[in-house]
Amino acid sequence: MSSLSHKSPPPPCAIVIFGANGDLTKRLIIPALYNLARTRLLPPSLSLIGVDHNKKTSEEWAAQLKAFLAQTLTRNNEEVDEALWQQVASCMTFLSGDFEQPDTYQRLKDLLAELDEKQSLNGNVLFYMAVADRFFGTIAGKLGEAGLVTSDAKRFRRLIVEKPFGHDLASARALNACLLKYLKEDQIYRIDHFLGKETVQNIMALRFANGLFEPIWNRDRIDHVQITVAESIGVETRGKFYEATGALRDMVPNHLFQLVAMTAMEPPVSFDAEDIRSKKAEMFKAIHPLTLSDVVRGQYDSGIVGDEKALAYRAEANVSPESTVETYAAMRLSIDNWRWAGVPFYLRTGKRLSKRYTEIAIRFKQAPHALFRETPMEELDADWLILRIQPDEGIRLRFNAKRPGPAMALESVAMEFKYKDYFKQAPAVGYETLIYDCLIGDATLFQRADQVEAAWALVEPVLEGWANTTPRHFPNYAAGSEGPSAANDLLARDGRSWRGIK
Repeated sequence: MSSLSHKSPPPPCAIVIFGANGDLTKRLIIPALYNLARTRLLPPSLSLIGVDHNKKTSEEWAAQLKAFLAQTLTRNNEEVDEALWQQVASCMTFLSGDFEQPDTYQRLKDLLAELDEKQSLNGNVLFYMAVADRFFGTIAGKLGEAGLVTSDAKRFRRLIVEKPFGHDLASARALNACLLKYLKEDQIYRIDHFLGKETVQNIMALRFANGLFEPIWNRDRIDHVQITVAESIGVETRGKFYEATGALRDMVPNHLFQLVAMTAMEPPVSFDAEDIRSKKAEMFKAIHPLTLSDVVRGQYDSGIVGDEKALAYRAEANVSPESTVETYAAMRLSIDNWRWAGVPFYLRTGKRLSKRYTEIAIRFKQAPHALFRETPMEELDADWLILRIQPDEGIRLRFNAKRPGPAMALESVAMEFKYKDYFKQAPAVGYETLIYDCLIGDATLFQRADQVEAAWALVEPVLEGWANTTPRHFPNYAAGSEGPSAANDLLARDGRSWRGIK
């Protein structure tokens, strides 16, 4: 796992982007490469090849990407730095081709050989599948058949796979089998942009580099853990995609479970990628199988988000007016190991909630009350450690302190650390660290095949149960609210409640 400060540029290589004209390339990949140029972390010799079905020249492709980058930077009151942009643009070559045709891969092979000879790339290639998931198996297979993913001690050939890593357990296993037919596991980088965020990476530093926290990071001191990924936006233009996916498939087996893994994993023997990924895999094996009583689903109705009216999900474009697809999911996880036995993990994610934010909130057990009999229980709040992932990345510790005055009255106060206050951060879209790690071969922040399949195995009973039962009260929460009341009941039956989304 790499922090980008004090790092050396990666080795010379070619980066091949399948889906060169797609939204992901424009919004995240090219801005990330531009930002790596800003921090002098692009390979010293680089060739950037875009593959897509459109007919255009390399110059037209570069101009279109520059125009989109300029729009993005303008929103942040920046302008394109011409010198930095030229570092990226001068490397760009566009190859028009159909992803399903063998001829595309033969022409790509010839182009890579030509550029390698001109630029001394040492045979290193990073393939990026920035395409719809239906092409993952096709592209991997065609690359394998063309002999483009053969790696050895002298050169690397790596493949980045975007989520979703399947739509259920069977499809995840099929995708992994397809990828592993042509590549070794250490060549495959399954990317999850959540893991590129500083606060997520900081979880391990917080736990393992501080004698203050690791001794209390267990069932003796922690009452429960809440993980929230809240979005204020609706499905926007993705109605067709969402109708086939839903909140649980879209967010839980990847984003939320990765946050659980970072929080709950046992200490690794080193920060080697395989040691860390093995500890994550062990954690997934320890999670107790989910039942329908452990989960809640919801769908948003019309309402007010911020100061604007919001449509109901069923009124969104490309959504069935009788849709039973969930836009909200909450669940209770139990981890059956020594560290976490009896400590529930509560997870929730949803669209059209009151605010956009992501946090991991760790509630410590209440101190004995004998000394504070005169203090009302509602004022004697328990201690919280809150890891804010977005927006305003940082860490907050809440604890009780005496309120000034003659009486022994307590009040909850906070100590807070924000990244923006302590560190000068280079502009980032969240993919810089992940792409850099792929270029240097550090797989710490990427999922292994067994993790992917273990995550899908956990939610498979829920997906099957929901498929066989029709939700009775959809829509069941207003846009701009904190979700369905049934989610509150999920915690209330344990004598707990959600932190407010604020």
